[in-house]
Amino acid sequence: MNEKREQFKTRLGFILIAAGCAVGIGNVWRFPYITGQYGGAIFVLIYLFFLIAMGIPLLTVELAIGRASRSSIAKCYEKLEEPGTKWHVNKWWQLAGNYILMSFYGIITGWMLYYFLKFAFGTVESNLPKDVALEGFISLLADPVTLYMCMAAVVAFSFMIVALGLVKGVERYTKPLMMMLIILLVFMAVRSCTMSGFADGISFYLKPDLSKLENNFGEAIWAAMGQAFFTLSTGMGGIAIFGSYMSNRHRLLNEAVFIAGLDTAIALLSGFVIFPACFTYGINPDAGPNLLFVSMTTVFSNMYLGSMWGSLFFLFMLIAAVSTLIAVFENIIAANLEMFNIKRKKAVLVNFLIILVLAILPVLGFNVLSNVSILGNGTGITDFCDFLISSNVLPIGSLVFVLFITSKRGMKWERYIKECNTGVGYRISEKLFVYYRYILTTAIAVILFIGYLKVFNISLF
Repeated sequence: MNEKREQFKTRLGFILIAAGCAVGIGNVWRFPYITGQYGGAIFVLIYLFFLIAMGIPLLTVELAIGRASRSSIAKCYEKLEEPGTKWHVNKWWQLAGNYILMSFYGIITGWMLYYFLKFAFGTVESNLPKDVALEGFISLLADPVTLYMCMAAVVAFSFMIVALGLVKGVERYTKPLMMMLIILLVFMAVRSCTMSGFADGISFYLKPDLSKLENNFGEAIWAAMGQAFFTLSTGMGGIAIFGSYMSNRHRLLNEAVFIAGLDTAIALLSGFVIFPACFTYGINPDAGPNLLFVSMTTVFSNMYLGSMWGSLFFLFMLIAAVSTLIAVFENIIAANLEMFNIKRKKAVLVNFLIILVLAILPVLGFNVLSNVSILGNGTGITDFCDFLISSNVLPIGSLVFVLFITSKRGMKWERYIKECNTGVGYRISEKLFVYYRYILTTAIAVILFIGYLKVFNISLF
């Protein structure tokens, strides 16, 4: 059954929802830490350079493909490629990437729900030592039933919103969720200004410090480049699908700048929440899951009105993660509608069941199957799934998209430029062809190459 293609009712709705796809847990548990680790404000400047040089151009590429085709990843290649070419073959592994991502991202989102409920109901002990907080997180990972139930709850909630359609579901509910996220973040950042450790925390976070780059300048460059690339989640069609729903009133460079700017602002503000709190209570900040579920849990348990602040913090994290779930699910459902010509609610039900099945192995990978180490000692099933997405689908997908818009047998550079410059706003110069075709693709290839070296602990020197 063919359904009439919807469009966003408001520009704000589009920007917030597209940013919701980009904003995720990495904005909180990675960006602030590596900023403090690699020179503070100096690292931010390096990151902003790569965001402008790589991130924003890649956003315009996906948005252009989506808006020009008015299709998801399932049909965008067919509508834009030259007859007889095989660009559309790429859709299968790019679409599969969405399913692989959702097989474990829902589990991580479930962690946010679990800790939000623990703080909201006041079941987190006061004055919790860090080692006890760590034991609590390990206990959660060892409980497959709780993990699966929390995952199923957030996945069901997200699919329920997607089932209502773009305007009545995704836009209607994601827009206020993202606005709530921003309000919560600003509120908690302002609250941090009153903490005794604010000065020390912000000094660690943003004070320019060249000494931190003396022996690891290359690592800092890689960290900034990787963060600028991965933070926007390009390469799987998650941005393209929302490009297919947007109007022609605004040029794509404007929209890409707004999306990247909002994503960066949220990442920067997260550090204002985390580091003053950690320094106030003498907790060494970590990166990754330990930052949220060990360090921050310890901080809030030792804080006055800790249950309230802890519940607000994990509500913020829950909204950030759920916004990504909704965005990726919309991409999956839109692809199903186009490929199988079925009703949206049927597609949602079928895919809800598929995600529930796909999540079983990653859930068991934390406990029953914790001895399974596909990528080597210390790694698990979720690490392998993340490797497939972060080290393969995202960089290779982005590379294919750039080659597609610059190829005479693909979308063609002229059509890309025309699509980007339709509407009002800043223009993209047609003279950038060489940059896109050779420099941008080389940068993505470097990310792909270094990613493999990092995963398999290979050193070139």
